Amino acid sequence: MGVITCTDEYTSPIPPARLFKALVLDAHNLVPNLMPQAVKSIDTLQGDGRAGSIKQINFAEGSQLKSVKNRVDQVDEENFVYGYTLIEGDALVMEKLEYVSYEVKFEAAEDGGSKNKMVSKYHTKGDFVLQEEDIKAGREKALGMYKVVEAYLLHNPDAYA
Repeated sequence: MGVITCTDEYTSPIPPARLFKALVLDAHNLVPNLMPQAVKSIDTLQGDGRAGSIKQINFAEGSQLKSVKNRVDQVDEENFVYGYTLIEGDALVMEKLEYVSYEVKFEAAEDGGSKNKMVSKYHTKGDFVLQEEDIKAGREKALGMYKVVEAYLLHNPDAYA
């Protein structure tokens, strides 16, 4: 098993508390409403959304994937840190990966916005080598969702305030 670690950093004009509420605490409601062409639903299968909970993301018809399951590892509302692990998914994902762990941290920026960091650790099966284009495609989808939520928050300044 190999491990590939990727770190992405983004800046946003949105303060960390608002982004955390929208992208983490209320993502199950907000994301399917903002992106119905990509995400059909986000369901909590076990737990209350906190550490130990299992969430299933169901993708829209026509997507490459049908669904994935994530285990919530950490929800730190004071420091705006969220950790989760992709533990189950379609054969397309799971035939190559044991699991993928993610840690997202939202920090205050001097301009009133935020600096946001996501560390992804891909744990591959056997001697499988994960291709850069596969990683890049996943990162672009995550950034796309982030930008859609950010745009919503910019247009709705009272949402998640």
